[in-house]
Amino acid sequence: MTRGGGKVIARTKHDLRSEATRRRLVTAARALFGARGYAGVGTEEIVRAAGVTRGALYHQFRDKADLFAAVAEEVEAEIAEQIAAGAVGAAADPVGALRVGARLFLDACAEPEVERIILLDAPAVLGWEAWRDMAGRYGLGLVQFALQSAMDTGAIVPQPVVPLAHVLIGALDECALYIAGAEDPAAAREQCAAIFDRILDSVTRSA
Repeated sequence: MTRGGGKVIARTKHDLRSEATRRRLVTAARALFGARGYAGVGTEEIVRAAGVTRGALYHQFRDKADLFAAVAEEVEAEIAEQIAAGAVGAAADPVGALRVGARLFLDACAEPEVERIILLDAPAVLGWEAWRDMAGRYGLGLVQFALQSAMDTGAIVPQPVVPLAHVLIGALDECALYIAGAEDPAAAREQCAAIFDRILDSVTRSA
């Protein structure tokens, strides 16, 4: 049961079945998209893997692209949760939290499933603007909070938080794309992390 507007709203068996169907479709599609890419997977294969009918797919999602969007949202949300959890230990050091978060983001993007879904397919399937907006919804708030905390403690020179957050997010997104196409991804990841550290150093009081 959930509460809405002061009233207790009971979820019906139909609601629960619908949620379970949606979950099966997203789980099946995520595994297939992550393994072979959006273009290499058909809807017939997705519904077969999910154990549902084609009609159930189109009841839950407009089309394959809409299902992919749900998968991408789930992956982005998980990355944000991992970063938030990993940076908890550095909460007393906001700049340190930014460094930890950046490395966790780049590590997450190095996972084959994340690389395929978020970096390679999402910009093309969702469109550049939609992909950028989605990434911003999950990462921008975390970066803005850490930056504001760092400014409040005097660790970072006071300046407009929102544009600075966009600059840092943009740098990380470009790093992730660069790493995905690098011949030596591990080396590229270390290089990008070091460069991002220097970018942060440039806005700190010590700089």
